[in-house]
Amino acid sequence: MTDEAATPEQPEEEIAAEQEFAAAEGQPPPSEEEMRAAYEAELKNLRVEDLVAQTVVSLLNLGARKAGLLPGTEDETDPVQVGIAIEGIRRLLPLIEPALGENAASIKDALAQLQVAFTKLTGVEAGADGAEDAADRGGAPPEAASGGSAEAEQKPGGGLWTPGP
Repeated sequence: MTDEAATPEQPEEEIAAEQEFAAAEGQPPPSEEEMRAAYEAELKNLRVEDLVAQTVVSLLNLGARKAGLLPGTEDETDPVQVGIAIEGIRRLLPLIEPALGENAASIKDALAQLQVAFTKLTGVEAGADGAEDAADRGGAPPEAASGGSAEAEQKPGGGLWTPGP
């Protein structure tokens, strides 16, 4: 099939596709060494903020799908997955908000839409601890009318692990 062996970072199908593209362009396929060098160059320029931003956008997209917000995904609803997506976005967004600049507003708007969809799915407000609590209960409505558990309200740092006694 190909002269080059697949690596864990690059499956055989990807190598074959690159070689077919290069052949279509009339160029010889890149060597494994050239491909590794290109990969290393991309990693050298990649910033953690970029990866976190991409993760937030991926969580938004997958959360919207699991909330049934995208056409044709109505049968894929999974409140637990939506709650996890919301919680992940809420915790990652403050890390990259300054780097996002004016794009932060559109991400916050998308998060708000996802939280509204979560509330419609579960009857639980996806606020401070709502999404996390519902995810812990498998998407079931809360027993307490407050929407959060007493244990979550007592955790310092909003439920994040913090060092100390």
